[in-house]
Amino acid sequence: MIRVVHHPDYVTEASARSSYRWGKNGAIRDLLRDRGPLVGWHEPEPMPVAWLAAAHDADYVDEVLSAAVPREKERRIGFPVSETVARRAQLVPGGTWLAARLALDHGFAANTAGGSHHALAQTGAGYCVFNDLAIAAIRLIGEGTVGRLLIVDVDVHQGDGTAALTAAEPRIATYSIHAEKNFPARKARSTLDVALPDATGDDAYLAALERTLAPLIDDVRPELILYQGGVDPFADDRLGRLALSQEGLDARDRLVAGMAIARGIPLASTVGGGYGDDVMALARRHVRVITTIGDMFGKATVAPTHDPS
Repeated sequence: MIRVVHHPDYVTEASARSSYRWGKNGAIRDLLRDRGPLVGWHEPEPMPVAWLAAAHDADYVDEVLSAAVPREKERRIGFPVSETVARRAQLVPGGTWLAARLALDHGFAANTAGGSHHALAQTGAGYCVFNDLAIAAIRLIGEGTVGRLLIVDVDVHQGDGTAALTAAEPRIATYSIHAEKNFPARKARSTLDVALPDATGDDAYLAALERTLAPLIDDVRPELILYQGGVDPFADDRLGRLALSQEGLDARDRLVAGMAIARGIPLASTVGGGYGDDVMALARRHVRVITTIGDMFGKATVAPTHDPS
């Protein structure tokens, strides 16, 4: 069984002018429901304000939760922050944290949203309001749930916000493999960045991923991996600059899952980027990430790293 975290309030539409389509979260849910009893569903609670403020500036947290984000920050985010958006922004980090807790118990779990890796301390950016990866990681470390954690980001865009928000915490390591010339123009410094040239295809991508990620995992020895499994490295993605096929995306996910399984490391995934007008095509690619990794963990044994009680 694949443990999946979802909340009804994940599903809402952004402005028609935005390239991001939150409706894909509902489509992801529906496609996963087709797997019937092979999926176990879990609903998150909103992330407590104190943990939001452990990653983000407290004034910015207040701006979001009161739906009073200044217009210049909304422009950086890419859409207005309404009360509906604010509630979703608080729920998604709760979902990523819950997926991490479930992964520690069961080996793998997935959030049907999240991967908002561009949000910074004082503002959101790039369709990201709060940085659920950083917030969940900081909470997991702060609560003592894990002692070391690795965030693996395979979105086509660098995980700049995640790197910046966790830089001061030595127990959190960050890895980003991305298109060098893509957004953001000003990159942050992850623990390890792998910048790829435009039009990198399956073979070169997979070789770079294996060559760089495996040694980092062995050096960090994380007790948990948070996986930003964006599908925007896909060749036809509207905002991508790489050239992976669907088979290449599948191989990417199998490679990362295999590294985790071989080392007995639980993994929790988030959705991340994927852009285009065909919402169902996007959703199918995102679901492939979840089911590819989930099916691999289902065939393996990864012992829980903490007492589930």
